[in-house]
Amino acid sequence: MAFDALKKILGPGEEDEEEYEEVRETIKVGNNKETYKNKTILVEPRAFSEAQQIADYLKAKNQVVVNFKRVTSDVSKRILDFLNGIVYAIDGKMEKLGPGIVLCAPKGFEIEGNISDEEGKKSSKKDDMSEW
Repeated sequence: MAFDALKKILGPGEEDEEEYEEVRETIKVGNNKETYKNKTILVEPRAFSEAQQIADYLKAKNQVVVNFKRVTSDVSKRILDFLNGIVYAIDGKMEKLGPGIVLCAPKGFEIEGNISDEEGKKSSKKDDMSEW
């Protein structure tokens, strides 16, 4: 691979090992069209089976915005529970952006600011994720 050729030409140095690892990872990402890295991915799942793909995005160090409008409240709760476990396992963070919309971020991404729920305060009807 290109990394090995680069290593033969320049030779390995202890201080450069981390930089080589970054180059190696970049080459892997560049050659694999299905791998995304350090992106924000928008997802509207239609079934619980799509939760695995969302988890894969998070494991690949991507932020994911999940909109639950295409699934029932029961399915959205199952997906949300699953994502809570994934986010916990990767030491990430999760933030509610609006009714039925959450942002999941892996370790290394900071989520700053707050989004107020003015509409939820005016209405006496609560959405299914209001307790979240």
